[in-house]
Amino acid sequence: MAQAKINAKANEGRFCRSSSMADRSSRLLESLDQLELRVEALREAATAVEQEKEILLEMIHSIQNSQDMRQISDGEREELNLTANRLMGRTLTVEVSVETIRNPQQQESLEHATRIIDEVVSKFLDDVGNARSHLMSLYSACSSEVPPGPVDQKFQSIVIGCALEDQKKIKRRLETLLRNIENSDKAIKLLEHSKGAGCKTLQQNAESRFN
Repeated sequence: MAQAKINAKANEGRFCRSSSMADRSSRLLESLDQLELRVEALREAATAVEQEKEILLEMIHSIQNSQDMRQISDGEREELNLTANRLMGRTLTVEVSVETIRNPQQQESLEHATRIIDEVVSKFLDDVGNARSHLMSLYSACSSEVPPGPVDQKFQSIVIGCALEDQKKIKRRLETLLRNIENSDKAIKLLEHSKGAGCKTLQQNAESRFN
């Protein structure tokens, strides 16, 4: 009887310890789950800051190269450029880096996709029209919607091999490049229009002198 009681107490102690360990493990797992949510929220917030930095730099650059900047006095333009440069400098002081975890295949796919985009960009000055068309086919390869134009199938297969975060970054870069080309075209057309209007005015003034 005494031995049975001793064995019962020993088993009870082991049960209590096992139960306590299970509770502790459960609490630790719950804490880690909560921390994982905060880690993902941190990465998303940092990525949002990265994107905001890119947008701000693009907007500042766009203002500096806008048609409005060409139609003000030299003194005003100089003052505005100083302000723009100051804002750009302050923006560049913000350093945010979100590293993407990649396996070797994803790293290779990213490098391949980057090389293709860089090659197109390097040909901008030689043939802007062809470069724009090529960029559009690359962008269509990254779009989940039905593309309005041709799709670069080879580039699409390369992008699919990239990490999901890299796929989003590649698409954003192509969007930015296409937007810059569009803004440049608008600026050139406005400049040509203003020159044409100026020439027409000069011609009319000259004709009025002879009449």
